[in-house]
Amino acid sequence: MKPLIVANWKMNPGSLPEAKKLFSLTKKRAVICPPFVYLAHLRANGAQDCFWEEKGAYTGEISPQMLKRLGVKYVIVGHSERRKYQKETDKIIEKKLRAVLRAGLKPILCLDKISQLPKDIKRGFVVAYEPLFAIGTGKACSPERAERMRRAIKKKVGVPVLYGGSVNSKNARDYIKKARFDGLLVGGASLKAKEFIDIIEAVC
Repeated sequence: MKPLIVANWKMNPGSLPEAKKLFSLTKKRAVICPPFVYLAHLRANGAQDCFWEEKGAYTGEISPQMLKRLGVKYVIVGHSERRKYQKETDKIIEKKLRAVLRAGLKPILCLDKISQLPKDIKRGFVVAYEPLFAIGTGKACSPERAERMRRAIKKKVGVPVLYGGSVNSKNARDYIKKARFDGLLVGGASLKAKEFIDIIEAVC
């Protein structure tokens, strides 16, 4: 099975022309999750977040149904940066996970520990294991340590498991071939077209 490669652009790039250029080079190779303001222009298949209600007085929020109408298929929920900066709790993240599933979209649930898995949802989503020490630091988790976590997640839920956290073209293959992850969630490296393509070619 071909690895699932997901690009999380976060709050980048700074302009639509830059986004269009980057997207044109990588869109056929991966799930691209750009900022909300670029989704309609790019017709991207991934989103970085959503709200848990279908509609209502929730200023600044975006519903899963809105994303679906834009052609989005995957939605990242529970990213560590949202847990940290937006103070999202496991309870909030589970509400988002359920909302994405109800909309018929595929959630990518980011987590750092087993306790962050939902207790009664066992399928229909993707897990992205992102050790906190590796996110945005350049200090990637060793494949051996990552594999132990992958096995623990698989024991709890029967869903695909991605690795994320300082992924680059030099270590990407080890996470797929040695640690046997089902794919990768790529942050900073996905903003560099050549590096991102090198990552994809290393594992696919």
